[in-house]
Amino acid sequence: MDIVVCIKRVPATDTTIKIAADGKSIEPAGVSFELNAYDEFALEQALRIKEQLGSGTVTVVTIGSKDAQKELRDTLARGADKAVLLTTDQWVFDGASTAAALAAWIKSVPCNLVLCGRQAVDSDNNQLPANLAARLGFACVTEVAKLELADGTFTAERDIEGAREVVTCKTPAVISCQKGLNEPRYANLKGIMAAKKKPLEEAAASLPAPALEIVSLTLPPARAAGKILGTGVDAVPALIAALRDEAKVL
Repeated sequence: MDIVVCIKRVPATDTTIKIAADGKSIEPAGVSFELNAYDEFALEQALRIKEQLGSGTVTVVTIGSKDAQKELRDTLARGADKAVLLTTDQWVFDGASTAAALAAWIKSVPCNLVLCGRQAVDSDNNQLPANLAARLGFACVTEVAKLELADGTFTAERDIEGAREVVTCKTPAVISCQKGLNEPRYANLKGIMAAKKKPLEEAAASLPAPALEIVSLTLPPARAAGKILGTGVDAVPALIAALRDEAKVL
């Protein structure tokens, strides 16, 4: 089975974000980047499927600047067979244009299954998997928390409001992966050394005009300073009054 895993290089969740001078993007200087956390589940699942079948290929693809080679090398060290960087200097935030560029590339290679994370933690719009599946003409199951393969058919479980939904799906398909699907592996020394000999290809990304426009970015307001109402049991009446009259939670 030929599996494609779509990943994204995103700002680390613990990094300090500053808004760029244009007011519509983030300032990359001083920001640390990492592999999108949800994409780690997708990569791990692809590797497990390949191991289960005893054959096949796992190809990782991303759209971004040349700096994304770092995250692609990480996926190769974890066990992917090949990595592809679709290069662009644009900040890619729109699910529709991203799906269009990825679909154009995926159609050019052998592919039975596309795995991707539930969403990217920077844009957080959860639009790519379904949009990509529609453009490819593949079946689609999103936010999968459990996945099993038997006789060429996937059985997927996903959480819905108040219940867990179980669906079956044949390939070709796009599946987005939720936290808890698996425990992603880390790269070991052997994998890091092997990654140096694995192919990492580059090609220009064919990005159409974005369907979504960012008008402005603003940081959340600063938190108000904390207030000490007293100490011990004598502070209880003051706390209750503050919760009732100021916070309006009682």
